[in-house]
Amino acid sequence: MSEIALKLDHVSKKFRRGEIHDSLRDLIPALTGKFLKGGTGLKKEEFWALDDVCMEVKKGEAFGIIGPNGAGKSTILKLLSGILVPTKGSLIVNGTLSALIEVGAGFHPDLTGRENIYLNGSILGMKKREIEAKFDEIVEFSGLAEFLDTPVKRYSSGMYARLGFSVAAHVDPDVLVVDEVLSVGDLVFQRKCLQRMSEVLSSGVTVLFVSHSLRAVAELCSRSMLLVGGKVAALGPSDQVISEYLAQASGDRRTSVGPVEVRSVRLSTPSGDGVHFKTGETVDVEVELHARESCAKVAVVLDLLDESQYNLFNTSTERMGNPPVDLEPGEVYRCTFRLDLHLAQGTYYFGAHAYRYDVEHNYDSLVPALTFYVSSGIEVRGAVNCHPRLVDQKREIGSR
Repeated sequence: MSEIALKLDHVSKKFRRGEIHDSLRDLIPALTGKFLKGGTGLKKEEFWALDDVCMEVKKGEAFGIIGPNGAGKSTILKLLSGILVPTKGSLIVNGTLSALIEVGAGFHPDLTGRENIYLNGSILGMKKREIEAKFDEIVEFSGLAEFLDTPVKRYSSGMYARLGFSVAAHVDPDVLVVDEVLSVGDLVFQRKCLQRMSEVLSSGVTVLFVSHSLRAVAELCSRSMLLVGGKVAALGPSDQVISEYLAQASGDRRTSVGPVEVRSVRLSTPSGDGVHFKTGETVDVEVELHARESCAKVAVVLDLLDESQYNLFNTSTERMGNPPVDLEPGEVYRCTFRLDLHLAQGTYYFGAHAYRYDVEHNYDSLVPALTFYVSSGIEVRGAVNCHPRLVDQKREIGSR
């Protein structure tokens, strides 16, 4: 029996822009062109949404697909779901496949939550007896028991999505395709979604996870693929693929081009490189400067930013008691900051500056320089994690 759950073998998919012909005058030349050219090659109005994509996903594996908008991620999902067929190449799906792509798709607004559980479950391939057996579990997971007999048109968008995810997450396929649905609901429900996905994985179901949430991909998937312009740009362990994506997405973020350049910012731990860390973990941040010309009294400034680009933490070599450095043309200077990441769960960025304090002059900046993710076993809100512990609690009956 094959150990491969999914396989794409040199798969390409071609699309045509403006393929609608609204007159016979337009249609005849278009058809004539197809016959004369044999339907091969790439015409001016055509493009490859996927170009020679190869990948294998083993049974029971969680595999992530990441990339910018327009990279071809949704096209892969439609091919696997049978909505589209490849232009070239072949794909294999061993076992039943369920797509958790758009939660709540197929809900009828005039039907109640209870009725839509049966409707949506049937659309996703569940038998009536299977829905009945899992009904209480679906309702409990959604947290919407008191609104179960209310028409879903009166639900908020968050309630709607929660019920849709709860139904879809209780389907038992061999292969589960998940697309950007782990961001539904509030923070507590999102954690339940991730926990549910972990339970699905532990049961042996193969998961293909497509998401812009790199933190979720890092948490769930052991391997990932980076798509850029329909081509495979990286394939391998998730941390390495995410690092490659961030490196490609970083672009040129410089604020000035002066005598010294902030060439790179690298993040590592004693156990190796990575982008996904636990709260409280110790990391090393290495900043590298390159001097184009002679420059004096250079200090390195390090920023820590949140998702809103708010500066949470800032330090520098000089403010830490180290003298500034003088650099000659072609000279490289490296320094490493060691930090304890007492941060709440979330996405963060490091930035670096080459700065001269005595004249308050910024030589160069690289902001943001890199992205990393912090996860925590305890739900806390805000930017920092003070590692709360409940050491005592009492209840007393007051006397009158």
